[in-house]
This record gives sequence, C-alpha cells and structure tokens, in this order.
Amino acid sequence: MDRRERGRREYTAMMGSAPDEALAGLRRQSPELFDAILEGFGGPIARTELSRTARELATVTMLAALGGAEPQLAVHTAAALRNDVTPAELRALAEHVSLYAGMPRALNALRVIDEVLAAAGTPAPATLQRVRLADHETVVARHGESGPPVVLLHALGLGWRMWEPVMEQLARTRQVYAYDLRGHGAAAGAPTSFTMEDAAADLFGVLDALGLEQAHVVGLSYGGGIAQTAAVARPERFASLALLGTTDHAFEAFEGRARSAEEEGMAAQIVPSLTRWFTPAALAVNGPGVRYARELVLRADPADWAAAWRAFKGVDVQGRLAGFEPPTLVLAGELDASCTPEIMKALAGRIPGATYQELPGTPHMMSLERPDLVAAALDAFLPPAS
Repeated sequence: MDRRERGRREYTAMMGSAPDEALAGLRRQSPELFDAILEGFGGPIARTELSRTARELATVTMLAALGGAEPQLAVHTAAALRNDVTPAELRALAEHVSLYAGMPRALNALRVIDEVLAAAGTPAPATLQRVRLADHETVVARHGESGPPVVLLHALGLGWRMWEPVMEQLARTRQVYAYDLRGHGAAAGAPTSFTMEDAAADLFGVLDALGLEQAHVVGLSYGGGIAQTAAVARPERFASLALLGTTDHAFEAFEGRARSAEEEGMAAQIVPSLTRWFTPAALAVNGPGVRYARELVLRADPADWAAAWRAFKGVDVQGRLAGFEPPTLVLAGELDASCTPEIMKALAGRIPGATYQELPGTPHMMSLERPDLVAAALDAFLPPAS
C-alpha cells in the first residue's frame, strides 16, 4: 500500500466518506493539492502515536485558534463527532480557545460547533443554575421545559454529567434536573464532615431552590443511598423513587476506599473503581463514558472522596421504607459487581410494592455504559406530561 492509498484509507476512516467523493471538486480544481492532502493523511495523520480521537481534538482546536477557517472547522467538528468526541468536549474546546487565542475566535468556533451539532441532531446543552445550599454552593443542570419534575442523583466520584446520556429522552415530556452532590464537581470543597442526612437535606434544598414541592427522584449507587435517606426523612417530597445499582446498608469496603485515597492518592483508585463500574469490553473500547469517569476520579480531591465514602458508610435505611407509598422502581444491572442483582432483589423485597427490573448485560455504572436501557426503563416508569 503506497502513501496515497494509505491516505485514502485514513481519510475515509476519520472523515466518514471517501476522499474521491468528498473532495471531488478540489480534485478537479487542483489534482496536485488533492494529492498533497492524500499524502498528509497517508503520512503524519496515519501515524498511531496520536489516536484518531486525539488528532481530531487537536485539529478542531488549531482551526478554532487560527480563525478564518470556519468551513474546515465545520468539516473537522463533524469528523470529531464521528471519532467519539462528545458535544461537551467540543464546547469545552471553544472555552479553552478563549483563554489562549482570544474571545472572538472562541465565539466564532462555538457558533460553528453548535451549527454542526444541531445538524447532527444533538440536543442543546443543559441549562445551568447555581444554587446556594446550607453550607456550600452547587450547580443544577436542566433539560426539558415542562412536565413532571425528575431529579437525578449521581454516583460517588462522578458528577451531574453522568446523566447526560439519558436526560434527553426523559426530558421529551418532563423537566429533568441533575446536580453535583456535595464534594463533587461544582460542589467540590464543601465541608468534609457530613452525613447521609446532610446530603439528603441538600436534596431538599435543591427542590426548594427550584420551587418544587415534590419530584420524581432517581439515584444511582451513592445517589441511591442519598435518595433512600431523604425518602425516609420526608416521603411527602417524593412523587416516586427509582433506585439504580445501590444499597440500603453499608459495605465493609467503604472505609477501605476512603483510607486508600488518603494514603495512596487518587491515581490508585482508577483500577479498582473502573473495573467495578464497567465491563471489560467498555474498558477496552475506552469510550466517552469510561474517559469521563476516569478523569473525574483522577482529578478528585482525596479529602472529598474519603468524606463521601465515610458518609455512605453511615447509610442506615434498611427496612425503613416499609411504609413508603409512592411508586418505587428498583433497577439492577445483570453484570453489576458492586450491587449485584441478588442485593438489589433483596432491597426491592424490603419496599412493599416496589417493582424490580434487571437490565441485561449492564454493569454498575449503567447510565454511562448502557444509557439506552436505563433511559427506556425510566421512561416507562416515570409519568409523562399530562
């Protein structure tokens, strides 16, 4: 395979169409320039030191910083989407460009990026609202303008964006909210001595700030522990409850995970966390959900991480939802190594009237690896707009 043939192959893989078709006009105008592009794709661009995802991230950034290359920026933004770059990452690139190449070029780049995303059918980004709680501040994200309110509580170590893959579908007929729990994301650095009851009070603070008397509350893992604690304390604030991959009692491992972060740092948490959360196949592919989770764990403050695990160690709701009346869904992942189907079935059995459902081929971090199944299950459980 000569360099130009290698270039044809690489161009097709990165850009999604054969160069002879995509660049037919250029080939007529200047066969030499067409050949030069093939030479480039068959030379430096075909080298494997940088992944195709990394190359498109770099290309979009450089074109945005250069300015005056909006047509090429649009082409490479579409290619970036094809190569597993997320809309959130593309918008973050425009923000990054504003710091190094100036606001005008960042704004021009963002306009092009949004046009490409809209053409691809990507939903608009969530609306963000800063909310002041009792002892810290957080950010609440919203998708959807009307319908029953749904509040999503994320897993330990992650943030509200872990729900982005499912929010669009749920928001078609609902107002869907997700916020950063204390010690996470925008709420990092909150007081580190707290309990599950404090985290539950944060949920009520968010509901109050949003003007919601009641909401359909969904919690995954740590978020499910907070949701249960809140449901025990104030069941009247719940229109329904959905518990995903969670527990109603502490596991012995929780204290060890707290101490490990304090003694060994966050890099040491990557392997044990991600191998519990995802399937080997997802880790091998290293898609957006895995990359997102890895980055958040690596960047977390050990004090925040340890505080959350020690709060979770105090979860004490087993048997205390026996009188809980709102509809309850208990959603398990078939391949969940943290909160196994056996654990989830037992939890469902302690909540009279709860519906138990098991998602096939699904691990612990279900909203990141199998958002399609999670969204479908929640969409069927939650009421749409009347």
